[in-house]
Amino acid sequence: MHILLTNDDGILAPGIRALWQELAQIARITVVAPDSEKSASSQAITVHHPIWVDKHPIDSQNISAWRVGGTPTDCVKVALESLLTHDLPDVIVSGINQGSNLGTDVLYSGTVSAAIEGALHGLPAIAMSLDSWQACDFSPAAKAARRIVETMVDKKLPPNTLLNVNVPALPENQLKDLMITKLGVRSYENTFERRLDPRGRTYYWMSGHVSETENDPDSDITAVKNGKISVTPIHFDLTNYGIMKLLEKWEL
Repeated sequence: MHILLTNDDGILAPGIRALWQELAQIARITVVAPDSEKSASSQAITVHHPIWVDKHPIDSQNISAWRVGGTPTDCVKVALESLLTHDLPDVIVSGINQGSNLGTDVLYSGTVSAAIEGALHGLPAIAMSLDSWQACDFSPAAKAARRIVETMVDKKLPPNTLLNVNVPALPENQLKDLMITKLGVRSYENTFERRLDPRGRTYYWMSGHVSETENDPDSDITAVKNGKISVTPIHFDLTNYGIMKLLEKWEL
């Protein structure tokens, strides 16, 4: 088996290192990841300047790696359409992100967007995130990724679908089992601090925190809060089929 790894925290992030150390036990690994952190880049691609790609040294015969001066989506595009055209991966795994990607976070997440790009290319893809912004142990999440990859390859994921996986930041012996979930709703209370640069120009620095929202018991947010590993199937057809007939009546 051949697995392509990417992320949005950068190729030096501990989450992706934990992934390749675990998954190299079951597969040949290719890492194509950003050269620096590209969090919250969503599905952005680089079109206004070159995308630099360099080999990245990794001390393992079973792993090859490139660092990319671009977004997570760039990484997957470059990998599948240039670097690996004659050796396509069987699975794409994006992560392990430091911080969860729950509910509506998936619309902004570079981690999830990289997996979406894999699914757009017709490959089974997984986005892995750990629910902690602090220094933490990624090995339980990496083991969960291995378990899901092995099962997904055996059972076959339907086309145009990816799995968004969020793992609570708990010791392995405290983690509850996997739960199949739907996307919940997560909102933020953002603040924009107004500042001046040395030349007197105005700029804003955005910050904020999660605003607690009530979610259904089968949502990803509730599952992680209860110590369960959340697995949410996602597809990228955003059509709201339920109101198509209504719009037809508008006689636009």
